[in-house]
Amino acid sequence: MKHVLPGSLVLLVACGSDPVSFSSPVGINLKAKSGDVAATVISDDKAITTESGNPYGAFVGDAQHKLGRDPGRIEIDKLTMTLGAQSTNVTALEQVYTGDVDVAFITDDTNNTYDVAHVMNPTGVGPVDVRVAFVSQDMTPADFTKLLNGSFKVTIRGTAAAMFASKGAEANVQLMFTFAAFE
Repeated sequence: MKHVLPGSLVLLVACGSDPVSFSSPVGINLKAKSGDVAATVISDDKAITTESGNPYGAFVGDAQHKLGRDPGRIEIDKLTMTLGAQSTNVTALEQVYTGDVDVAFITDDTNNTYDVAHVMNPTGVGPVDVRVAFVSQDMTPADFTKLLNGSFKVTIRGTAAAMFASKGAEANVQLMFTFAAFE
C-alpha cells in the first residue's frame, strides 16, 4: 500500500490543470507597410493594452478576482491572423508575407523577447490559425510580472512577399488571441 504525504496532496490540488479564466478575444491590429520593408523583412509592434477597452487587462483582472491572487501561468489557447478590410493594394496575406511569420512578446524596460507563435506562408484573408509556441513558465519572474501587468508589446515579423515593397501597400493585420489563466 502506498502512502501519500499530506504535503504532496496539497501540491497536487494547488497545481490545477483547468484554466480559471479565459479571455474574450483580444485583438491587436498591426500594420505592414510597403515603405517599412527593410532587407526583405517587415515588422510592426504594439502594446497589448492599447486596444479599445483593454480586453487583455480585463482578462487578467477576471483571473485575479477568481483566484484571489495573480495567476501562476498564462497560456494562449488560440491565435489567428486576419487581413483587415481596410488594407490597401493587397487582398490576401500571401501578398504581404512569405515563409515563416513569427509573433513575439517584447517586455517593457527589459526588452526581452519571448517567442509566441509561427505560421508558414499564410494565405487568403483569414482567419488563419497560428501555431502557438508560448510558455509563460519560461519567462523570468520579473518579465512574468510584466506579462500580468500588460507591460509588453506584441510584434509580428516576416519576410515581405515578392513585390510588396514596391506596391505602395498598407496591410492591416489583426492578431486575435484567446488567453487562459491557470493557478
